[in-house]
Amino acid sequence: METTDKSESLQSIPKHISNDRPAIRALLLPIKDLRNAKQRLAGVLTPDERFGLAQAMLTDTIQAVRGVQHADKIYVITSYEPAMETAAKYGWEVFREERQISESASVDYASRLCSDRGVTALLRFPLDLPLVQSGDIDNLLATECASPAVVIVPSRDGTGTNAILRTPPVLFPSHFGPDSFAKHRSEAERAGARIIVRRNERLEMDVDDDSDLRALMRYDLTNTATGKWLERSGVAARFRTRAVAI
Repeated sequence: METTDKSESLQSIPKHISNDRPAIRALLLPIKDLRNAKQRLAGVLTPDERFGLAQAMLTDTIQAVRGVQHADKIYVITSYEPAMETAAKYGWEVFREERQISESASVDYASRLCSDRGVTALLRFPLDLPLVQSGDIDNLLATECASPAVVIVPSRDGTGTNAILRTPPVLFPSHFGPDSFAKHRSEAERAGARIIVRRNERLEMDVDDDSDLRALMRYDLTNTATGKWLERSGVAARFRTRAVAI
């Protein structure tokens, strides 16, 4: 397993992953119904606040994805109509779900469809990384990794999987949720894949619970939709008051 802190040059994108198959690198955005998002924040945010936070973080993610230069294709898998409308607006292809069983099921279904469409490497990217920049995504897509290979960005605590690039897309099944980093690494080892672990502070800063939200608020969020929402909603002030009280 390889661990790197600095991303490789964007010029390192391979022309081919195999001798006879053109490299088609794609980005996959699995988007759940935001009305049901962020349940682990139920103890500190109201349903309306959880919805507002999820919307703001999705806005930041969409803004970053719009600036990506090295994705040959961008796919969205969702049952959430507003997400479909956003995807259509930017010319991204939508895999429409009638119902969402789990993120792993959604990603694996979309991965099979992408593979059928000739995609050779697929980067699954979540919507709850409010610090993400376009270059962070491009640097992952630029990682040179002949099949079979996986590039994984862990969560802040090292146990989750915040981003994962699989070559080929159906290299192994997904296990998003608790301890997903170890599960994905084990799957990659069984598949005989090269494993590259990327550390990136912005990509590791996802928001699942109140400790994540407190950690996020230590960053400069001035130019993010998430930061503006936190201030406008009063959530930031509430968390600052709580921190002083503690």
